[in-house]
Amino acid sequence: MIEKPTDGREVLCHASAWDFCDGQNYRIKMCTEVNYEDFVVIHHEMGHIQYYLQYAEQPYNFRDGANPGFHEAIGDTIALSVSTPKHLQKINLLQDYEDNDESSINALMDIALQKVAFLPFGLLIDKWRWDVFSGAVTQDNWNSHWWEYRKQYQKLRPPVPRADPRDFDPGAKFHVAGDSQYIAYFVAHIVQFQFYRSLCIAAGEYNPDDKEVPLHKCDFYESTAAGEKLRDGLSLGASKHWSDVLEVMTEERKLDATALLEYFEPLYNFLKEQNQKLKL
Repeated sequence: MIEKPTDGREVLCHASAWDFCDGQNYRIKMCTEVNYEDFVVIHHEMGHIQYYLQYAEQPYNFRDGANPGFHEAIGDTIALSVSTPKHLQKINLLQDYEDNDESSINALMDIALQKVAFLPFGLLIDKWRWDVFSGAVTQDNWNSHWWEYRKQYQKLRPPVPRADPRDFDPGAKFHVAGDSQYIAYFVAHIVQFQFYRSLCIAAGEYNPDDKEVPLHKCDFYESTAAGEKLRDGLSLGASKHWSDVLEVMTEERKLDATALLEYFEPLYNFLKEQNQKLKL
């Protein structure tokens, strides 16, 4: 299903990728529209499909991501590349674009609001859930503990009092109600920048020693070297420890936010200058 049916059927439009485990059949299910958001999402889903294709020769038990965060990270890595103005111009989806500091900062801010702002929320969901599962928090305090974490990590508080023990705000999150782990998304939001940086270096699109060409402008589209590095890591599936797979793809063995900081460095410097200028 690539478009929402018009015959009145009730369908689940949430985008997902499917591996039929026969080495031949792979599917993407989503209700696409012609817009930028779905353009990025469909590339994310194709990242999952590419992972399926690359580890298809592994024994069935190893046909999975090296860890749950890797599958999401691969899709997001590809999305980072295809969403650049450079790529959109290359495939004739963007015309008359003027690449300047203002447009770059605006684009980085938009991505930061998606990626950086997510990190505290991505961490606290399963921290809260682990506390519940371990018995460290009693049932009467499940909701108050949730808001303690929201305040600690996100600096948020509920808009109205939530003192009733029957309140259960975490249940509004699909992954909590559906018993689906969430820490994978936190991991993915870190490691995708490690993948992206490594592939950009392989493609000759980024040099860490040359700040004149920032990381966020890299597009590794059509790079054989980047494709080979991606293939070497993805084809391992879950047959190796995730740190070994990470090393194959990035020459690093640990999760590291350095690549994320490099990606957003121009935005960080801009905001720091603005804060000094406005004396904030």
